[in-house]
Amino acid sequence: MQSHFDAIIVGAGPAGASAAILLASAGWSVALIEKQNFPRRKVCGECIAASNLPLLDALGIGAEFMALAGPELRQVALMRGARTVYAKLPAAAHPLHAWGRALGRETLDTLLLARARAAGAMVLQPYTVQDLQGAAGKHECLVRKLGSQQQMLLKAPVAILAHGSWEPLPAARAQQRQQRRSGDLLAFKANFRDAKLPAGLLCVLAFAGGYGGIVLGDDGLVTLACCIRVDRLEALRRDAPGMAAGDVVEAMLKRACAGVAEALHTATRCGAWLASGPLAPGVRLHGKDAAFRIGNAAGEAHPIIGEGMSMALQSAWMLCARLIRARRQAGTADAATWQREVQSQYASEWRRHFGFRLRLAAAFSHLAMRPVTSRALLAVISLWPALLTRGAAWGGKVRCAADVATITELSATTDVTSRHSLRVSPAVNTYF
Repeated sequence: MQSHFDAIIVGAGPAGASAAILLASAGWSVALIEKQNFPRRKVCGECIAASNLPLLDALGIGAEFMALAGPELRQVALMRGARTVYAKLPAAAHPLHAWGRALGRETLDTLLLARARAAGAMVLQPYTVQDLQGAAGKHECLVRKLGSQQQMLLKAPVAILAHGSWEPLPAARAQQRQQRRSGDLLAFKANFRDAKLPAGLLCVLAFAGGYGGIVLGDDGLVTLACCIRVDRLEALRRDAPGMAAGDVVEAMLKRACAGVAEALHTATRCGAWLASGPLAPGVRLHGKDAAFRIGNAAGEAHPIIGEGMSMALQSAWMLCARLIRARRQAGTADAATWQREVQSQYASEWRRHFGFRLRLAAAFSHLAMRPVTSRALLAVISLWPALLTRGAAWGGKVRCAADVATITELSATTDVTSRHSLRVSPAVNTYF
């Protein structure tokens, strides 16, 4: 089996799979490592903002996404207690993609992974990373097939980290196991059938000790998700001994938000509640990193503004555009030299595009979690509902940090330094 590649990508979620598609379509040999079998449910957002839909077209899954996704998201609401305030979502300027949609991660991730394979990436799944060593221009990654002792040593000049914040590399796992703090946020998610939620409505939930969202997605399923402080959850569980954590959270959300109780009054939950955490908002990207970082591996925003998927997809495009261009221009120059320049430029661009989204999400989440400030927030938005519309625009719903035209230009021909020819379907060929 092949062991030398142009790029090793750790994590096959939207960020990692997108990077694999882009690099493989430009002629790079790519190893894409994923430890979980697909399809799989995941505690993660399912809303894809309109700003990302042209990217999905260019990646070759746009038509399938549009055929499977839920209704166009045209309205936003803030739910707190007995009140719900409605506003319009901003429309994107794209002639075909003005509104976002929702699609389950088990479906989206599977579509993207299939495209990565079709583009020529070697997918190692389920494999886990045992060790990743090296520096820019020279990386070695030891991987093991889950359920066996079979190991492989992969080598590549470029390494890209695209794993989730809850699935760190071995070097960071010990730190993640540290004692949980009372203020940490845990994430919960469940799907419901036959719920009474208006189509096209994206609801933000505010309650003491946390925040959440509810939306109608694909196949008529409603997704209810939230983040809740550890101390708040522990208090709720003390008041309901013997109840599972997910059931406690569901009961609390119905009490805290009348709109949730109304929507789920006749609904049936599909499967168990999923839980994960603790949440780790913040920037993990540094201009002197040996490996490149995209998606949650680069930085994570509080999911209250629903921009995690945007940051995953768009960061992959931002990085790959720079990598493809830099390697072509470098010719026979030392790989470590041009990679360090790309790393510095990419880190600066990432912060410029996503830094404000992280700060906005942090401010909104802290307002929503505190009873006093959330009451004030609801009062202000009740007077000026357009603030919700403006906030969605500020959060990036209609603005894309990636430039599709740049990738189109750079990927117009196969990279002559690659060992593989370009292998794409007609759907992708339209853009590459």
